[in-house]
Amino acid sequence: MGMNTGPTNSEGIVAFDPDELRDRYRRERDKRVRNDGAQQYVEVSGEFSKFVDRDPFAPADTGREPVTVRPQVVIIGGGFSGLLSAARLSERGITDLVIIEAGHDFGGTWYWNRYPGAQCDTDAYCYLPLLEELGYMPSQKYAEAPEIFEYSRKIAEHYGLYERALLGTRVDKMQWDETEACWRFTTDHGDDIAAPHAVMALGPISRPKLPGIAGIEDFTGHMFHSSRWDYDYTGGSPTEPMDRLADKRVAVIGTGASAVQSVPRLARDAAEVIVFQRTPSSVDFRRNKPTDPEWYASLEPGWQRARRMNFDAQSMGRRVEEDLIDDGWTDIFRAISSPKTGERPRTREERDRLVELTDFQKMEQIRARVDATVHDPATAEALKPWYRVMCKRPTFNDEFLVAFNQDNTTLVDVSETKGVERIVENGVVANGRVYEVDCIVLASGFETTSDIRRRTGLEVIGRDGIALHEYWADGLRTLHGFMTRGFPNWYFVGVSLNAVSVNMTSMFADQARHIAYIIDEVMARGAHSAEPTVEGQQAWCDLVASYTAGGNGFLEACTPGYYNNEGAPRGGNSFLGAYTAGVYAFAQLLEDWRTAGNLDGLELVNAEGAQSV
Repeated sequence: MGMNTGPTNSEGIVAFDPDELRDRYRRERDKRVRNDGAQQYVEVSGEFSKFVDRDPFAPADTGREPVTVRPQVVIIGGGFSGLLSAARLSERGITDLVIIEAGHDFGGTWYWNRYPGAQCDTDAYCYLPLLEELGYMPSQKYAEAPEIFEYSRKIAEHYGLYERALLGTRVDKMQWDETEACWRFTTDHGDDIAAPHAVMALGPISRPKLPGIAGIEDFTGHMFHSSRWDYDYTGGSPTEPMDRLADKRVAVIGTGASAVQSVPRLARDAAEVIVFQRTPSSVDFRRNKPTDPEWYASLEPGWQRARRMNFDAQSMGRRVEEDLIDDGWTDIFRAISSPKTGERPRTREERDRLVELTDFQKMEQIRARVDATVHDPATAEALKPWYRVMCKRPTFNDEFLVAFNQDNTTLVDVSETKGVERIVENGVVANGRVYEVDCIVLASGFETTSDIRRRTGLEVIGRDGIALHEYWADGLRTLHGFMTRGFPNWYFVGVSLNAVSVNMTSMFADQARHIAYIIDEVMARGAHSAEPTVEGQQAWCDLVASYTAGGNGFLEACTPGYYNNEGAPRGGNSFLGAYTAGVYAFAQLLEDWRTAGNLDGLELVNAEGAQSV
């Protein structure tokens, strides 16, 4: 393209041609858009359930007899959103609760995702919840998976949740019983569980999805999803070399966050690694470092919420007196919200133009890093991301790009064919060539569809036998993202018409606090059920819809990915239709709602069927 991605001017601005970049971005997007869109992925059910049914970390004895329990609250999910929900309920004195978790321990995504190299991708002092409550100091700025998993267990111990948990238990169905005013749960252990209140805390990206590649069932070697890493096959552990890969050829399909983190470890241990990439991730500097104990000891009460608010304010383009985070994320926030051209935008159109230019500049820096790191020009070119910075979730890693300088690591670009062509019994077919391998790692990500049944693997049946996935078929309908009409006393922690933060636990914490408040108020007011009013739910849906009434040109122009429903952002992807004023404004809205105390938009019904507030 003839663009200069090396020298910069006196203000540190990289030279580029905006028109050429816009054209390149469009061409790169168009060649990756598939006719099957999000349907290119296969659900982990039926014959493909084997990829998730086996728990590689389960203890030897996982059997137990069915139980009968009648708590006030059932929480489905033992990850951070479930732990936060239990913690906030416990702090309100609501301890008659049961947590049901499919994994055989707490941790959620950090129980399952133990692939080598896994670590949080946002500042651990923001990401790990309840640090002040537990008095815990993360060992480094970006904690690694084993530490995060152990910290999850510490939270459960701190709040006494182990004795109130059914671990290694999967909920297949939950149904509202109008006569008894409770939810009844069907589990894989045949348990008899019912409770008036149910909190779904399964996280927005918890259920793996598979690439719909022809012949995937024909492979006779070893295959597993990155979230079910098979150390029995690879040897080693998250902290030890994988000693059984020394003579193995390993294929990795996908180059999202899990591949960016695991490929360097595979390159270290395997005889050969072949990475199949449709769309490269942007890979910025990690800059990890150990925690300074003196700094940590100096923190004042309330420091974690202040730090999270500082991070979220910057993510929304707001100016802060001091960047408390100072990492790759806040560098991106500054780059795309603080134009360095010297111009002051006077209109929305001028601001959008200047933001686009600074976005171009940031991505030119990302691409320049690839050129400076990767020795082979063809490999370097294939690893360059040609899209705007937030079209895909950015990654931060100091080892991924370097791995492709090793003789045993090969990148196979499958963008022209829109993905791998097929899988055969001895390998992977791409660009007309068979790559023979012993093992395939499916780094294909997680379900993000608005189809709640597919996203969670759980059937939710509300009043009059209405299934939630059918009620949401034409779009999500909630009040504040947490509750839905026709599904009494049902509360959802996650992404559903509410504010979204790149630091997921910030929004989980605020949501858990709000849900605990509602449950406490419903109980205190003697109501047996609560749900949104028709008017309240519609008003919230209309407000959220107003943010995208003019369409979402940014996502429509993005390269295909889960942020834009694989190139079809109007197709119902759950990450769209958010309260785009941001997490900070959303938290204030919820606080004002609680302070008002009239439960505006909710309908409470007592045992006699009378409405109450």
